[in-house]
Amino acid sequence: MRLLPAVLVVLSCNPAIAAEPAPGPRPIRRAAVESSLPSVAGRIRQFAFDGDATTYFVSERNASKTDHFTIRFDTPVKLKSVAVLTGRPNGDDALAAGSLELSADGTTFEPAATFDKGKASATPKAGTVRAIRVRPTEDLKHPLVVREITIDSDPRVTTFRYPVEFTIDVADAPELREWTENAVRVCEREYPMICDLLASDGFQPPTQIRLAMKASYDGVAMAGGNRITGSVKYFKSHPNDIGAMVHETAHCVQNYRGRGLPGWLVEGIADYVRFWKFEPGTAGRVNPQRAAFDASYRTTAAFLAYVTSRYDAQLVTKLNAMLRAGRYDAGVWKTLTGKTVEELNKEWRESLAR
Repeated sequence: MRLLPAVLVVLSCNPAIAAEPAPGPRPIRRAAVESSLPSVAGRIRQFAFDGDATTYFVSERNASKTDHFTIRFDTPVKLKSVAVLTGRPNGDDALAAGSLELSADGTTFEPAATFDKGKASATPKAGTVRAIRVRPTEDLKHPLVVREITIDSDPRVTTFRYPVEFTIDVADAPELREWTENAVRVCEREYPMICDLLASDGFQPPTQIRLAMKASYDGVAMAGGNRITGSVKYFKSHPNDIGAMVHETAHCVQNYRGRGLPGWLVEGIADYVRFWKFEPGTAGRVNPQRAAFDASYRTTAAFLAYVTSRYDAQLVTKLNAMLRAGRYDAGVWKTLTGKTVEELNKEWRESLAR
């Protein structure tokens, strides 16, 4: 959807009270997965590192000795052990000739183990690791199937809780391939945050999203189902606007099916994801004289941020669940906050004028 011009958002907050820092959780590192092999439909790359051996990656074509499947960490970790299980659950397509390789810098790989009956494991003695790679050592007569990779490291590398894979179409603008590949890496990285915020009982977010850059599209970006369309013209002139693609990814996760839903709230939630979770502090300021809860996009996002901070930290998640279930009406604001949306709007506007 076309983004609104920057507007003014002012949020007041109570000063934090100084306290001794509580012990934090064990540090974690995130990972990205890449491969020279395209995925077959429904068997995406992230399935190989999701902690579930019933899901797995399958390549669309037979693998050759020049192909690879690589997991890259955002920063190096001390690797205690790594184990890789290949092949389908019935034993077919297990990797009989292959190498498990490690890289300290993410570029140069060294063999750590060989595959035997579809399995390989390694326990490095020292040093840090930035990437792990599975590579056939001869041309295969079957696809590469990576069922699960298990990593024990310090810090811990988190598995993909919401596996997703973006595919891209840059036929209209091959020169935007690098930009588009970077954009989808960002969206894949932010996907767990989006899915957590927009979670609801029984809902499974999409595992495959297609992003097409189109020269004929005159807007900024739009989403429908699990497809995103981006404007070649716009992103050539606004290459830093990755947040627009995060906004559209949020639409894919919203996945609302009901009719007659308030568009201002649908867009406001997507912009809340963008401006309050992905790139906080960049929404601009809302003019108190023009502020309206139903102004859509980042203005509505600012209203949601205000109500969330004052009344219910789970407000956006609850509103999203109601929209997804087709149970939203104007009365939900009174149910969630004790005030009508008009009363909340008045209170918000007064806070902006202070």
